[in-house]
Amino acid sequence: MKYYFAPMEGITGYVYRNAHHMFFNHIDEYVTPFIVPTQNRKFTSREKNDFLPEHNRGLHVIPQILTNKGEDFIWAAKELKQYGYEEVNLNLGCPSPTVVSKGRGSGFLGNPDRLEAFFDEIFSALDMRISVKTRIGKDSPEEWGRLMEIYNKYPIKELILHPRVQRDFYRNEPNWEAVKTAVSLSKNPLCYNGNLFSMEDYKKFTAYFPSIDRVMFGRGLVANPGLAGEIKNGESMEKGRLKAFHDEVLKGYEEIMSGDRNILFKMKELWAYMIQMFEGSEKHGKRIRKSQHLEEYKAAVDSLFGELDLKEYGGAFDGR
Repeated sequence: MKYYFAPMEGITGYVYRNAHHMFFNHIDEYVTPFIVPTQNRKFTSREKNDFLPEHNRGLHVIPQILTNKGEDFIWAAKELKQYGYEEVNLNLGCPSPTVVSKGRGSGFLGNPDRLEAFFDEIFSALDMRISVKTRIGKDSPEEWGRLMEIYNKYPIKELILHPRVQRDFYRNEPNWEAVKTAVSLSKNPLCYNGNLFSMEDYKKFTAYFPSIDRVMFGRGLVANPGLAGEIKNGESMEKGRLKAFHDEVLKGYEEIMSGDRNILFKMKELWAYMIQMFEGSEKHGKRIRKSQHLEEYKAAVDSLFGELDLKEYGGAFDGR
């Protein structure tokens, strides 16, 4: 089984990835938060810093591109190849209204004819591996059959399937009937992504779909950074390791960002997930959220780690 880390905008950038790999090195592939090609044919400094090889040493990183224009995807892919990347990922999964309103991400799924023309264009122009992260439709699971027909026409390196439609966002249960359809019909390798929050979730999924040999973790892995190691080797999370990981992420942000406010924003995003690792964390979580200065924040985090225990089973993410 291969284990992938899903891209999460604002969270899983290179500072986080490097710290995660340092303390929890069970991930086979990290996909970057999406890059959006622009008409001026330049990457933003944030995008460039995130994919620069020198910022990702020792990691297997796949840049993800978000666009619905073939020429923009081709330009970005060719530029990334100049940095040594032989594979890129297409984002057809983002459910954000601001993305979908522009016909990008999972919004692109609502126009299958245009999507097919897009694939014709990029696969004929690029000599690179292209993987696709997709939902099963924009508005209805009934769209999945047509989308599968399109995907099967192209040599997609792998189809990373999040079995919800755009309108679900992250609500409702993943549609395993759509996964079953993909297993029976897909001509491309499949990777599963969706609601893998615990060892129990993983065991249930692999028992039902034993032929799928790669999985992608997102929110569950941010909530419990050691989840892949727990699944792979039976490693239980140690509080000292989690604290060292936290401190490495914080140090990374302090090195590249100025101002307590910006650093705290990034760290509080993480705690929205990681706080669930701890028993009885409501009071400490509130103190972290309300901290306005780094010293105040660090004291709150030290108090959390000093006074609370980790949940017995790693604090499976509750899915919120």
